[in-house]
Amino acid sequence: MSTSPVRTLAADAAEEGGSQAIKAQQRLREWILAGDLPAGSRIAELGLVERLGMSRTPIRAALMRLGQEGLLELLSHGGYAVRTFSERDVADAIELRGTLEGLAARLAAERGVRPSVLKQAGECLDQIDELLRQSVLDDDSFSVFVLLNGQFHKLLSEMADSAVLAREIERASSMPFASASGFVGVQAHKSDARDLLVVAQHQHRQVLQAIEQREAGRAEAIMREHSRIARHNLGLALQNPQQSVTPGIQLIRKKV
Repeated sequence: MSTSPVRTLAADAAEEGGSQAIKAQQRLREWILAGDLPAGSRIAELGLVERLGMSRTPIRAALMRLGQEGLLELLSHGGYAVRTFSERDVADAIELRGTLEGLAARLAAERGVRPSVLKQAGECLDQIDELLRQSVLDDDSFSVFVLLNGQFHKLLSEMADSAVLAREIERASSMPFASASGFVGVQAHKSDARDLLVVAQHQHRQVLQAIEQREAGRAEAIMREHSRIARHNLGLALQNPQQSVTPGIQLIRKKV
């Protein structure tokens, strides 16, 4: 059965439009987090058409997706503005992610985890241990830690064997500043930077051990406590937002 040329052209156009929307979304996210689009500023759609060199259709799709991410807010009279967040907003998002990951750890311990997944998680932590053997961590080392840390947290989410819970953890982690590594970079240039990562790694080891030993309550409690490190780093980032390396820190309103 041959494919209609008209249908093929329409599909190609839709695919190209989707690709353009993704590119626009990525570029706008970068501008927001870098402060090029200031907190509270209204987004001028026509200005973006000129600046991005795209039509309105992919830009509108990108704006809608950024609104779903929480970086933009829909204005009552139409259009979008760059969203600002209270310190409490961010703290609550981190708490939510910690609560969900705690539940994942509990379910993993109760249900049991496949040996292959436990082995994969252990190997990930071995790589972090190797990284932390350095007496001083540079920017590249912190970048590697962020990747490995994200990998471990994703494996932890999978251990619960719950598509529903994994989806909710992913959603909570995608909220601005709420990911497991959202504020890790805050420590990068502090004298005790490595120490805090050692504490986090110790908690990683403890929760994996609790899951292996089927200690559900202990596993949940460790992950709830683990999220407190991100809360601590949030406070540090807000002490000197001008010097912070956390993207988008200027979007957070410090509690007074």
